[in-house]
Amino acid sequence: MLDSNIPLLARVSTYGQRVALYSNEQQYTYATLYTEALQIAYQLCAQGLKPGGCVLHWALADATYVSTQWGIWLAGGIAVPVSTSYPLPEITYLATDSQAHHFILPDALLAQFEALKDANPDIQLLSFESLLGNPMLHPPSLPEVSAQAPALMIYTSGTTGKPKGVVSTHQIIAKQIQTLVTAWAWQADDCILLPLPLHHIHGLINVLCSALWVGAQVVMMPKFEAQSVYRALSSGRYTLFMAVPTIYHRLLATHAEADIAAQTAFAQACRQMRLMVSGSAALPVQVLEAWEKLSGHTLLERYGMTEIGMALSNPLQGVRKAGTVGLPLPEVRVRLVDEQGTPIEAWGEPGEIQVQSPCLFVAYWQKPEATAASFTPDGWFQTGDIAERDAEGYYRILGRKSTDIIKSGGYKISALEIEEVLRQHPLIADCAVVGLPDVAMGERIAVAYVPRSVADTLSLEALRDWAKTKLAPYKIPVLLSCCEELPRNAMGKVLKKAVKELF
Repeated sequence: MLDSNIPLLARVSTYGQRVALYSNEQQYTYATLYTEALQIAYQLCAQGLKPGGCVLHWALADATYVSTQWGIWLAGGIAVPVSTSYPLPEITYLATDSQAHHFILPDALLAQFEALKDANPDIQLLSFESLLGNPMLHPPSLPEVSAQAPALMIYTSGTTGKPKGVVSTHQIIAKQIQTLVTAWAWQADDCILLPLPLHHIHGLINVLCSALWVGAQVVMMPKFEAQSVYRALSSGRYTLFMAVPTIYHRLLATHAEADIAAQTAFAQACRQMRLMVSGSAALPVQVLEAWEKLSGHTLLERYGMTEIGMALSNPLQGVRKAGTVGLPLPEVRVRLVDEQGTPIEAWGEPGEIQVQSPCLFVAYWQKPEATAASFTPDGWFQTGDIAERDAEGYYRILGRKSTDIIKSGGYKISALEIEEVLRQHPLIADCAVVGLPDVAMGERIAVAYVPRSVADTLSLEALRDWAKTKLAPYKIPVLLSCCEELPRNAMGKVLKKAVKELF
Protein backbone atom coordinates (compact mmCIF):
# COMPACT_ATOMS: atom_id res chain seq x y z
CA MET A 1 0.00 0.00 0.00
CA LEU A 2 1.06 3.57 -0.66
CA ASP A 3 2.00 5.91 2.15
CA SER A 4 -0.67 8.59 2.53
CA ASN A 5 -0.90 12.02 4.13
CA ILE A 6 -4.64 11.46 4.45
CA PRO A 7 -5.11 10.65 8.16
CA LEU A 8 -7.90 8.09 7.76
CA LEU A 9 -6.20 6.26 4.89
CA ALA A 10 -2.85 6.29 6.68
CA ARG A 11 -4.52 4.35 9.48
CA VAL A 12 -6.60 1.88 7.47
CA SER A 13 -3.59 1.01 5.30
CA THR A 14 -1.99 -0.61 8.37
CA TYR A 15 -4.89 -2.96 9.14
CA GLY A 16 -4.12 -5.38 6.31
CA GLN A 17 -6.18 -8.58 6.33
CA ARG A 18 -8.38 -7.57 9.23
CA VAL A 19 -12.06 -7.66 8.21
CA ALA A 20 -13.49 -4.16 7.73
CA LEU A 21 -16.93 -4.70 6.23
CA TYR A 22 -19.66 -7.23 5.75
CA SER A 23 -21.70 -6.20 2.73
CA ASN A 24 -24.18 -8.19 0.62
CA GLU A 25 -23.21 -11.36 2.50
CA GLN A 26 -19.53 -10.92 1.62
CA GLN A 27 -16.64 -9.83 3.82
CA TYR A 28 -14.05 -7.26 2.80
CA THR A 29 -10.67 -6.76 4.42
CA TYR A 30 -9.03 -3.40 4.82
CA ALA A 31 -6.41 -4.49 2.28
CA THR A 32 -9.07 -5.40 -0.30
CA LEU A 33 -10.85 -2.07 0.05
CA TYR A 34 -7.57 -0.16 -0.18
CA THR A 35 -6.51 -2.08 -3.30
CA GLU A 36 -9.85 -1.33 -4.95
CA ALA A 37 -9.50 2.32 -3.95
CA LEU A 38 -6.11 2.54 -5.63
CA GLN A 39 -7.57 1.11 -8.83
CA ILE A 40 -10.38 3.65 -8.78
CA ALA A 41 -7.89 6.46 -8.10
CA TYR A 42 -5.76 5.45 -11.09
CA GLN A 43 -8.82 5.39 -13.32
CA LEU A 44 -10.02 8.79 -12.15
CA CYS A 45 -6.64 10.36 -12.77
CA ALA A 46 -6.57 8.78 -16.24
CA GLN A 47 -10.06 10.21 -16.83
CA GLY A 48 -8.81 13.72 -16.13
CA LEU A 49 -9.69 14.33 -12.48
CA LYS A 50 -7.68 17.27 -11.17
CA PRO A 51 -6.79 17.82 -7.49
CA GLY A 52 -9.65 19.64 -5.82
CA GLY A 53 -12.20 18.52 -8.39
CA CYS A 54 -15.58 17.27 -7.19
CA VAL A 55 -16.69 13.69 -7.86
CA LEU A 56 -20.31 12.73 -7.30
CA HIS A 57 -20.74 9.14 -6.16
CA TRP A 58 -23.84 7.05 -5.61
CA ALA A 59 -24.25 6.61 -1.84
CA LEU A 60 -25.16 2.94 -1.99
CA ALA A 61 -24.66 1.34 1.41
CA ASP A 62 -22.24 -1.38 0.37
CA ALA A 63 -18.51 -1.93 -0.02
CA THR A 64 -18.34 0.08 -3.25
CA TYR A 65 -19.13 3.20 -1.25
CA VAL A 66 -15.96 2.84 0.81
CA SER A 67 -13.58 1.91 -2.01
CA THR A 68 -15.01 4.71 -4.18
CA GLN A 69 -14.68 7.34 -1.47
CA TRP A 70 -11.11 6.31 -0.71
CA GLY A 71 -10.32 6.21 -4.44
CA ILE A 72 -11.57 9.76 -4.90
CA TRP A 73 -9.40 10.88 -2.00
CA LEU A 74 -6.29 9.12 -3.26
CA ALA A 75 -6.80 10.86 -6.62
CA GLY A 76 -6.97 14.24 -4.88
CA GLY A 77 -10.69 14.76 -5.43
CA ILE A 78 -13.57 15.92 -3.24
CA ALA A 79 -16.09 13.15 -2.57
CA VAL A 80 -19.72 14.26 -2.95
CA PRO A 81 -22.09 11.46 -1.86
CA VAL A 82 -25.46 11.44 -3.65
CA SER A 83 -28.51 10.02 -1.92
CA THR A 84 -30.02 7.04 -3.69
CA SER A 85 -33.47 8.53 -2.99
CA TYR A 86 -32.83 11.86 -4.74
CA PRO A 87 -34.95 12.53 -7.84
CA LEU A 88 -33.25 13.63 -11.05
CA PRO A 89 -33.84 17.40 -10.52
CA GLU A 90 -32.02 17.32 -7.16
CA ILE A 91 -29.11 15.36 -8.59
CA THR A 92 -28.99 17.77 -11.52
CA TYR A 93 -28.66 20.63 -9.04
CA LEU A 94 -25.77 18.87 -7.26
CA ALA A 95 -24.03 18.17 -10.58
CA THR A 96 -24.25 21.79 -11.72
CA ASP A 97 -23.58 23.46 -8.37
CA SER A 98 -20.51 21.31 -7.62
CA GLN A 99 -19.25 21.61 -11.23
CA ALA A 100 -18.37 17.93 -10.99
CA HIS A 101 -16.74 16.37 -14.05
CA HIS A 102 -17.33 12.81 -12.80
CA PHE A 103 -20.28 10.87 -11.41
CA ILE A 104 -19.64 7.30 -10.25
CA LEU A 105 -22.70 5.07 -10.04
CA PRO A 106 -23.83 1.49 -10.75
CA ASP A 107 -23.65 0.37 -14.35
CA ALA A 108 -27.40 -0.30 -14.39
CA LEU A 109 -28.11 3.40 -13.74
CA LEU A 110 -25.85 4.98 -16.37
CA ALA A 111 -28.56 5.38 -19.00
CA GLN A 112 -30.96 6.81 -16.43
CA PHE A 113 -28.68 9.77 -15.78
CA GLU A 114 -27.63 10.65 -19.33
CA ALA A 115 -29.90 13.69 -19.00
CA LEU A 116 -27.39 15.21 -16.56
CA LYS A 117 -25.22 16.08 -19.54
CA ASP A 118 -27.85 18.58 -20.70
CA ALA A 119 -27.22 20.63 -17.55
CA ASN A 120 -23.51 19.83 -17.17
CA PRO A 121 -22.02 18.87 -20.57
CA ASP A 122 -18.59 18.22 -19.03
CA ILE A 123 -19.73 15.51 -16.64
CA GLN A 124 -18.57 11.94 -17.25
CA LEU A 125 -20.75 9.07 -16.06
CA LEU A 126 -18.54 6.26 -14.78
CA SER A 127 -19.70 2.92 -13.41
CA PHE A 128 -18.32 1.15 -10.36
CA GLU A 129 -18.02 -1.98 -12.45
CA SER A 130 -15.90 -0.38 -15.18
CA LEU A 131 -13.58 1.33 -12.70
CA LEU A 132 -12.93 -1.90 -10.82
CA GLY A 133 -13.09 -4.27 -13.79
CA ASN A 134 -10.29 -2.83 -15.92
CA PRO A 135 -6.93 -2.98 -14.12
CA MET A 136 -4.36 -0.64 -15.63
CA LEU A 137 -1.03 -2.08 -16.73
CA HIS A 138 0.68 1.31 -16.54
CA PRO A 139 -1.23 3.39 -14.02
CA PRO A 140 -0.57 7.13 -13.80
CA SER A 141 1.11 8.71 -10.83
CA LEU A 142 -1.21 9.77 -8.05
CA PRO A 143 -0.99 13.33 -6.74
CA GLU A 144 0.46 14.24 -3.36
CA VAL A 145 -2.60 14.95 -1.21
CA SER A 146 -2.26 17.23 1.81
CA ALA A 147 -4.18 16.66 5.01
CA GLN A 148 -5.39 20.24 4.53
CA ALA A 149 -6.87 19.49 1.11
CA PRO A 150 -10.67 19.53 0.71
CA ALA A 151 -11.97 15.97 0.96
CA LEU A 152 -15.71 15.83 1.49
CA MET A 153 -18.71 17.88 0.46
CA ILE A 154 -22.07 17.06 2.00
CA TYR A 155 -25.05 19.12 0.92
CA THR A 156 -27.32 20.61 3.56
CA SER A 157 -30.99 19.71 3.51
CA GLY A 158 -31.92 23.08 2.03
CA THR A 159 -34.59 23.88 4.63
CA THR A 160 -34.06 27.64 4.22
CA GLY A 161 -33.17 27.76 0.52
CA LYS A 162 -31.19 25.81 -2.03
CA PRO A 163 -28.88 23.16 -0.52
CA LYS A 164 -25.34 24.35 0.17
CA GLY A 165 -22.24 22.19 -0.17
CA VAL A 166 -20.43 21.94 3.18
CA VAL A 167 -16.71 21.43 2.52
CA SER A 168 -14.40 19.69 5.01
CA THR A 169 -10.72 18.82 4.71
CA HIS A 170 -9.06 15.50 5.51
CA GLN A 171 -7.75 16.99 8.75
CA ILE A 172 -11.22 18.19 9.79
CA ILE A 173 -12.67 14.74 9.13
CA ALA A 174 -9.87 13.25 11.24
CA LYS A 175 -10.65 15.64 14.12
CA GLN A 176 -14.36 14.82 13.95
CA ILE A 177 -13.54 11.12 14.12
CA GLN A 178 -10.96 11.48 16.89
CA THR A 179 -13.45 13.45 18.99
CA LEU A 180 -15.95 10.59 18.85
CA VAL A 181 -13.36 7.83 19.23
CA THR A 182 -12.28 9.50 22.48
CA ALA A 183 -15.76 10.36 23.78
CA TRP A 184 -17.38 7.01 22.98
CA ALA A 185 -14.32 4.77 23.47
CA TRP A 186 -14.33 3.13 20.04
CA GLN A 187 -12.24 -0.07 20.04
CA ALA A 188 -10.75 -2.38 17.44
CA ASP A 189 -12.96 -5.25 18.60
CA ASP A 190 -16.17 -3.23 18.12
CA CYS A 191 -18.75 -4.37 15.59
CA ILE A 192 -21.59 -2.10 14.50
CA LEU A 193 -24.65 -2.44 12.29
CA LEU A 194 -25.10 0.38 9.77
CA PRO A 195 -28.67 0.88 8.49
CA LEU A 196 -28.30 4.68 8.02
CA PRO A 197 -27.96 6.58 4.73
CA LEU A 198 -24.42 7.58 3.84
CA HIS A 199 -24.98 11.08 2.47
CA HIS A 200 -25.21 12.47 6.03
CA ILE A 201 -22.49 12.64 8.69
CA HIS A 202 -24.45 10.45 11.14
CA GLY A 203 -23.94 7.30 9.08
CA LEU A 204 -20.75 8.42 7.36
CA ILE A 205 -18.64 9.98 10.15
CA ASN A 206 -20.21 8.84 13.42
CA VAL A 207 -20.51 5.22 12.34
CA LEU A 208 -18.57 4.21 9.22
CA CYS A 209 -15.45 6.37 9.46
CA SER A 210 -15.17 6.11 13.24
CA ALA A 211 -15.32 2.32 13.07
CA LEU A 212 -12.77 2.11 10.26
CA TRP A 213 -10.44 4.54 12.07
CA VAL A 214 -9.92 2.05 14.91
CA GLY A 215 -9.94 -1.07 12.75
CA ALA A 216 -13.40 -2.22 13.83
CA GLN A 217 -16.03 -4.05 11.76
CA VAL A 218 -19.10 -2.60 10.06
CA VAL A 219 -22.07 -4.63 8.82
CA MET A 220 -23.74 -2.59 6.09
CA MET A 221 -27.44 -2.75 5.26
CA PRO A 222 -28.73 -1.37 1.94
CA LYS A 223 -31.54 0.42 3.76
CA PHE A 224 -33.41 0.41 7.04
CA GLU A 225 -36.08 -2.24 7.31
CA ALA A 226 -37.39 -2.80 10.82
CA GLN A 227 -37.70 -6.60 10.72
CA SER A 228 -34.21 -7.04 9.21
CA VAL A 229 -32.57 -4.73 11.74
CA TYR A 230 -34.46 -6.40 14.60
CA ARG A 231 -33.24 -9.84 13.51
CA ALA A 232 -29.70 -8.59 12.99
CA LEU A 233 -29.47 -6.98 16.43
CA SER A 234 -30.89 -10.14 17.99
CA SER A 235 -27.83 -12.10 16.82
CA GLY A 236 -25.69 -10.76 19.65
CA ARG A 237 -22.70 -9.98 17.41
CA TYR A 238 -22.79 -6.20 17.86
CA THR A 239 -21.12 -4.09 20.54
CA LEU A 240 -22.78 -0.77 19.76
CA PHE A 241 -25.60 0.70 17.69
CA MET A 242 -26.40 4.21 16.47
CA ALA A 243 -29.66 5.33 14.93
CA VAL A 244 -32.21 8.12 14.62
CA PRO A 245 -35.25 8.28 16.94
CA THR A 246 -37.57 7.03 14.21
CA ILE A 247 -35.60 3.77 14.00
CA TYR A 248 -35.81 3.20 17.76
CA HIS A 249 -39.55 3.91 17.62
CA ARG A 250 -40.04 1.36 14.84
CA LEU A 251 -37.91 -1.24 16.59
CA LEU A 252 -40.06 -0.85 19.68
CA ALA A 253 -43.16 -1.45 17.55
CA THR A 254 -41.53 -4.51 15.96
CA HIS A 255 -40.60 -5.83 19.39
CA ALA A 256 -44.18 -5.45 20.62
CA GLU A 257 -45.42 -7.61 17.73
CA ALA A 258 -42.75 -10.34 18.11
CA ASP A 259 -43.25 -13.63 19.91
CA ILE A 260 -41.82 -14.22 23.38
CA ALA A 261 -38.75 -16.10 22.15
CA ALA A 262 -37.83 -13.31 19.71
CA GLN A 263 -38.43 -10.65 22.35
CA THR A 264 -36.17 -12.45 24.82
CA ALA A 265 -33.36 -12.88 22.27
CA PHE A 266 -33.55 -9.22 21.23
CA ALA A 267 -33.55 -7.90 24.79
CA GLN A 268 -30.61 -10.11 25.80
CA ALA A 269 -28.58 -9.09 22.74
CA CYS A 270 -29.19 -5.40 23.44
CA ARG A 271 -28.16 -5.74 27.07
CA GLN A 272 -24.83 -7.27 25.98
CA MET A 273 -23.96 -4.22 23.89
CA ARG A 274 -21.77 -1.52 25.40
CA LEU A 275 -23.34 1.59 23.84
CA MET A 276 -26.48 2.72 22.02
CA VAL A 277 -26.68 6.26 20.59
CA SER A 278 -29.54 8.38 19.27
CA GLY A 279 -29.23 11.54 17.21
CA SER A 280 -30.11 13.65 14.14
CA ALA A 281 -33.54 14.51 15.57
CA ALA A 282 -35.11 15.07 18.98
CA LEU A 283 -35.59 11.84 20.94
CA PRO A 284 -39.01 11.71 22.63
CA VAL A 285 -38.63 10.98 26.33
CA GLN A 286 -41.27 8.24 26.01
CA VAL A 287 -39.10 6.44 23.44
CA LEU A 288 -36.01 6.80 25.66
CA GLU A 289 -37.87 5.36 28.64
CA ALA A 290 -39.43 2.49 26.66
CA TRP A 291 -36.05 1.60 25.15
CA GLU A 292 -34.37 1.66 28.56
CA LYS A 293 -37.01 -0.71 29.93
CA LEU A 294 -36.53 -3.06 27.00
CA SER A 295 -32.75 -2.98 26.55
CA GLY A 296 -31.28 -1.74 29.81
CA HIS A 297 -29.65 1.11 27.88
CA THR A 298 -30.22 4.79 28.52
CA LEU A 299 -29.78 6.00 24.95
CA LEU A 300 -26.86 8.40 24.64
CA GLU A 301 -28.14 11.56 22.97
CA ARG A 302 -25.80 13.92 21.20
CA TYR A 303 -25.98 17.05 19.06
CA GLY A 304 -24.21 18.02 15.88
CA MET A 305 -24.70 19.15 12.31
CA THR A 306 -22.96 18.93 8.95
CA GLU A 307 -21.02 22.14 9.46
CA ILE A 308 -19.68 21.36 12.95
CA GLY A 309 -19.54 17.59 13.29
CA MET A 310 -20.60 16.55 16.78
CA ALA A 311 -20.46 19.28 19.44
CA LEU A 312 -22.42 18.01 22.45
CA SER A 313 -22.87 14.54 23.92
CA ASN A 314 -24.21 12.93 27.04
CA PRO A 315 -21.32 11.12 28.74
CA LEU A 316 -20.30 7.54 28.06
CA GLN A 317 -19.62 7.22 31.78
CA GLY A 318 -21.77 9.39 33.99
CA VAL A 319 -25.28 10.80 34.10
CA ARG A 320 -27.27 10.83 30.87
CA LYS A 321 -30.13 13.26 31.27
CA ALA A 322 -33.35 12.56 29.40
CA GLY A 323 -34.32 15.39 27.08
CA THR A 324 -30.80 16.81 26.91
CA VAL A 325 -27.93 16.44 24.45
CA GLY A 326 -25.28 16.61 27.15
CA LEU A 327 -22.06 18.54 27.48
CA PRO A 328 -19.43 19.91 25.06
CA LEU A 329 -17.17 17.25 23.54
CA PRO A 330 -13.36 17.43 23.85
CA GLU A 331 -11.84 20.55 22.22
CA VAL A 332 -15.31 21.93 21.46
CA ARG A 333 -16.39 25.32 22.86
CA VAL A 334 -20.11 26.06 23.02
CA ARG A 335 -21.94 29.20 24.08
CA LEU A 336 -25.51 30.53 24.05
CA VAL A 337 -26.23 34.08 22.92
CA ASP A 338 -29.35 36.25 23.03
CA GLU A 339 -30.88 38.04 20.03
CA GLN A 340 -28.33 40.86 20.38
CA GLY A 341 -25.45 38.37 20.27
CA THR A 342 -24.58 38.79 23.95
CA PRO A 343 -23.37 35.56 25.62
CA ILE A 344 -25.81 34.13 28.17
CA GLU A 345 -24.13 33.13 31.41
CA ALA A 346 -27.19 32.26 33.51
CA TRP A 347 -28.63 28.78 33.32
CA GLY A 348 -32.23 28.20 32.22
CA GLU A 349 -32.26 31.05 29.69
CA PRO A 350 -32.74 30.19 26.01
CA GLY A 351 -30.30 31.32 23.36
CA GLU A 352 -28.76 30.39 20.03
CA ILE A 353 -26.02 27.75 20.09
CA GLN A 354 -22.69 28.99 18.76
CA VAL A 355 -19.63 26.78 18.37
CA GLN A 356 -15.85 27.02 18.05
CA SER A 357 -14.04 23.78 17.30
CA PRO A 358 -11.26 22.19 15.21
CA CYS A 359 -14.09 20.14 13.67
CA LEU A 360 -15.71 23.12 11.93
CA PHE A 361 -16.11 23.03 8.15
CA VAL A 362 -13.98 25.14 5.81
CA ALA A 363 -16.67 26.86 3.73
CA TYR A 364 -19.87 26.54 1.81
CA TRP A 365 -18.89 25.56 -1.72
CA GLN A 366 -18.34 28.72 -3.80
CA LYS A 367 -20.56 30.77 -1.48
CA PRO A 368 -18.19 33.13 0.35
CA GLU A 369 -20.98 35.49 1.43
CA ALA A 370 -22.99 32.65 3.00
CA THR A 371 -19.84 31.33 4.68
CA ALA A 372 -18.98 34.72 6.16
CA ALA A 373 -22.56 35.29 7.31
CA SER A 374 -22.59 32.00 9.21
CA PHE A 375 -19.82 33.17 11.56
CA THR A 376 -19.80 35.95 14.14
CA PRO A 377 -17.14 38.67 13.91
CA ASP A 378 -15.24 36.92 16.72
CA GLY A 379 -15.22 33.56 14.91
CA TRP A 380 -18.12 31.55 16.36
CA PHE A 381 -20.29 29.47 14.03
CA GLN A 382 -23.97 30.34 14.33
CA THR A 383 -25.95 27.09 14.31
CA GLY A 384 -29.44 28.59 14.17
CA ASP A 385 -30.50 26.18 16.93
CA ILE A 386 -31.99 27.43 20.18
CA ALA A 387 -31.16 25.70 23.47
CA GLU A 388 -31.01 26.26 27.19
CA ARG A 389 -28.37 25.10 29.68
CA ASP A 390 -29.13 23.67 33.13
CA ALA A 391 -27.20 24.17 36.35
CA GLU A 392 -24.90 21.21 35.61
CA GLY A 393 -24.07 22.51 32.13
CA TYR A 394 -26.24 20.07 30.16
CA TYR A 395 -27.88 21.51 27.04
CA ARG A 396 -31.52 21.00 26.04
CA ILE A 397 -32.45 21.75 22.43
CA LEU A 398 -35.56 23.89 22.04
CA GLY A 399 -35.57 23.79 18.25
CA ARG A 400 -34.52 25.58 15.09
CA LYS A 401 -34.70 29.36 15.35
CA SER A 402 -36.38 29.43 11.93
CA THR A 403 -38.99 26.69 12.41
CA ASP A 404 -39.27 25.43 16.00
CA ILE A 405 -39.44 28.67 17.94
CA ILE A 406 -42.99 30.00 17.69
CA LYS A 407 -43.61 33.66 18.47
CA SER A 408 -47.18 33.99 19.68
CA GLY A 409 -48.74 36.78 21.74
CA GLY A 410 -45.34 38.12 22.76
CA TYR A 411 -44.08 34.72 23.93
CA LYS A 412 -41.27 32.63 22.44
CA ILE A 413 -42.48 29.05 22.55
CA SER A 414 -40.57 25.83 21.87
CA ALA A 415 -42.46 23.57 19.46
CA LEU A 416 -40.37 20.63 20.69
CA GLU A 417 -41.52 21.21 24.28
CA ILE A 418 -45.19 21.10 23.24
CA GLU A 419 -44.61 17.99 21.13
CA GLU A 420 -43.06 16.20 24.09
CA VAL A 421 -46.16 16.88 26.19
CA LEU A 422 -48.68 16.01 23.48
CA ARG A 423 -47.04 12.61 22.89
CA GLN A 424 -48.27 11.69 26.36
CA HIS A 425 -51.89 11.85 25.14
CA PRO A 426 -53.40 8.35 25.00
CA LEU A 427 -54.65 8.81 21.41
CA ILE A 428 -51.48 10.39 19.94
CA ALA A 429 -48.72 8.17 18.56
CA ASP A 430 -46.63 11.07 17.23
CA CYS A 431 -47.04 14.74 16.45
CA ALA A 432 -45.42 17.86 15.04
CA VAL A 433 -46.08 21.42 16.17
CA VAL A 434 -45.66 24.44 13.89
CA GLY A 435 -46.45 28.14 13.96
CA LEU A 436 -48.82 29.56 11.35
CA PRO A 437 -49.03 33.30 10.55
CA ASP A 438 -51.65 35.24 12.48
CA VAL A 439 -52.33 38.97 12.29
CA ALA A 440 -53.30 39.37 15.94
CA MET A 441 -50.99 36.86 17.66
CA GLY A 442 -48.00 36.81 15.31
CA GLU A 443 -48.26 33.04 14.99
CA ARG A 444 -50.87 30.43 15.92
CA ILE A 445 -49.86 27.08 17.38
CA ALA A 446 -50.90 24.20 15.14
CA VAL A 447 -50.38 20.48 15.69
CA ALA A 448 -50.44 17.63 13.18
CA TYR A 449 -50.78 14.24 14.85
CA VAL A 450 -50.65 10.55 14.01
CA PRO A 451 -53.33 8.57 15.88
CA ARG A 452 -52.42 5.39 17.74
CA SER A 453 -54.99 3.49 15.67
CA VAL A 454 -57.27 4.29 12.76
CA ALA A 455 -60.23 4.11 15.13
CA ASP A 456 -58.86 6.88 17.35
CA THR A 457 -60.35 10.30 16.72
CA LEU A 458 -59.41 13.43 18.59
CA SER A 459 -61.16 16.79 18.45
CA LEU A 460 -59.39 20.09 18.98
CA GLU A 461 -61.68 20.86 21.91
CA ALA A 462 -60.84 17.55 23.61
CA LEU A 463 -57.12 18.09 23.07
CA ARG A 464 -57.25 21.61 24.46
CA ASP A 465 -59.16 20.44 27.55
CA TRP A 466 -56.57 17.71 28.15
CA ALA A 467 -53.64 20.10 27.59
CA LYS A 468 -54.89 22.73 30.04
CA THR A 469 -53.53 20.74 32.97
CA LYS A 470 -50.11 20.23 31.35
CA LEU A 471 -49.30 23.40 29.38
CA ALA A 472 -49.46 27.12 29.99
CA PRO A 473 -52.48 28.70 28.26
CA TYR A 474 -50.33 30.41 25.60
CA LYS A 475 -48.77 27.03 24.64
CA ILE A 476 -52.06 25.21 23.93
CA PRO A 477 -52.65 24.47 20.20
CA VAL A 478 -55.45 26.29 18.39
CA LEU A 479 -55.36 24.21 15.19
CA LEU A 480 -55.35 20.41 14.78
CA SER A 481 -54.83 18.11 11.80
CA CYS A 482 -54.78 14.31 11.66
CA CYS A 483 -52.44 12.46 9.25
CA GLU A 484 -51.35 8.88 8.61
CA GLU A 485 -47.67 9.75 9.07
CA LEU A 486 -45.54 12.84 9.49
CA PRO A 487 -43.42 13.96 6.53
CA ARG A 488 -39.76 13.20 7.22
CA ASN A 489 -36.41 13.32 5.44
CA ALA A 490 -33.98 10.43 5.08
CA MET A 491 -32.60 10.97 8.59
CA GLY A 492 -36.02 10.92 10.23
CA LYS A 493 -36.28 14.67 10.80
CA VAL A 494 -39.81 16.00 10.49
CA LEU A 495 -40.16 18.40 7.55
CA LYS A 496 -41.88 21.34 9.22
CA LYS A 497 -42.53 23.13 5.90
CA ALA A 498 -44.50 20.12 4.71
CA VAL A 499 -46.36 19.99 8.03
CA LYS A 500 -47.48 23.59 7.59
CA GLU A 501 -48.93 22.66 4.21
CA LEU A 502 -51.30 20.24 5.98
CA PHE A 503 -53.15 23.30 7.27
